Amino acid sequence: MGMSVTISVATEQDAEQIFRLQYLCFQSEAALYANYRIAPLVQSLDSVRQELAADCVFVARLGDEVVGSVRGSLTEDGAAAIGKLCVHPRLQGHGIGARLLRAAEAALAEERGAKKFRLFTGHRSEGNLRLYRRVGYETVGTSQGTDGVPMIVLEKQAGEYAATA
Repeated sequence: MGMSVTISVATEQDAEQIFRLQYLCFQSEAALYANYRIAPLVQSLDSVRQELAADCVFVARLGDEVVGSVRGSLTEDGAAAIGKLCVHPRLQGHGIGARLLRAAEAALAEERGAKKFRLFTGHRSEGNLRLYRRVGYETVGTSQGTDGVPMIVLEKQAGEYAATA
């Protein structure tokens, strides 16, 4: 029998695994836009460490291996910005992304007082859009990423996190 994937708060010791996983997972996004300068691919390891110290970061583990991660932080308007959700390509499609989202949403609402959740994804990222809509996010607008990629902005109200996944 195989091991189960567990979701937990990330620790400082997870920084390098998160960094490598993020680089692997966002290759397909970069290919969609023919842009290998998207933020998750150019982020430094030190920056990942800073996010671990300041933000709400969760990982999915299969044994000792980090196979997924997500980050969230509170914005000035009381919303929680959720980002850099990624799951190892070999484990995508098994609900791990939705579980990571649910963990981040719960912590951001309960521990940091988030009133709503906001995330951004590229306009061609159909798999991401399907996941986000399935767990209750609705499109509220568009924006331009700092890397030039057209983004779709999605939100949902806090309190709806319990119904995700």
